[in-house]
Amino acid sequence: MTTLVTGARGFVGSGVLTRLLEAGEPVRASSRSPRPGEFPDGVEVVRADLTDFSTLPAALAGVTKVFLYAHPDTAAEFATAAVAAGVQHVTLLSSGTVLQPNAEQNPIAVRHMTVEKALGDSGLPHTFVRPGYFATNSLRWTSIRTERVFRTAFPEATTSPVHERDISDVAAHALLHEAGTSASHSVLGPGPITQRDQIAAIADALGEPVQLEEVDVETYRAELLADLPPFLADMFIQFRGVVPNPSPEIAVDSVPDLLGRPALSFAEWARDHAADYR
Repeated sequence: MTTLVTGARGFVGSGVLTRLLEAGEPVRASSRSPRPGEFPDGVEVVRADLTDFSTLPAALAGVTKVFLYAHPDTAAEFATAAVAAGVQHVTLLSSGTVLQPNAEQNPIAVRHMTVEKALGDSGLPHTFVRPGYFATNSLRWTSIRTERVFRTAFPEATTSPVHERDISDVAAHALLHEAGTSASHSVLGPGPITQRDQIAAIADALGEPVQLEEVDVETYRAELLADLPPFLADMFIQFRGVVPNPSPEIAVDSVPDLLGRPALSFAEWARDHAADYR
């Protein structure tokens, strides 16, 4: 009953790996370029590249469940290889953007919709984990680390940051308890919080002041382009920094029902990542 965890070095994949090990599950971790000692003792490690079909049969041999990152270019090939290997369940790290009204015009949503469709068409039992805005996006605010300052044109703009631990815990729950069934779970965080309050939470976690500096839109766009493709930077500007969750009519956070606890707050995320800003 081995579970393959793709992207096992990532923020979410590493959390899934940890939860499965805590539950006593046999786990195989995959990486494009495995390095000695990067995973816990007892974890089988294989080379697998989701963009290279030739690596998949060996990685999937003897596997019954898979935690999968989305790679649309090879999604159909992955599904074919998984069916041939006898995989019984795939838990996909998808995206809450697939539920937005403009999903077909959103490149991020299209990427994940392509993989969801490939898995659905294959007949593989699956769970789609659909997180909202990752709190780890805040790690691109490198000026907090280098200058203890954050520049924005929209300090009162809100996002609903999702702690990666919520995502990995929901994915692990699906792998442990939903094998053989198909479902989808939204992971949307505890609710909106302004950028101003996010900066205050990071400052509190650091135990040091962080200056919030309001700048003009063009300066803000230039800073965004240092880390984001133009279409994403333009979306931030278009919506004045607000990243909405899907409406409650189509998506409700699954964490309380599935995990029996509240979604983790941004303040908790900031404390967990304080070292990343030092």
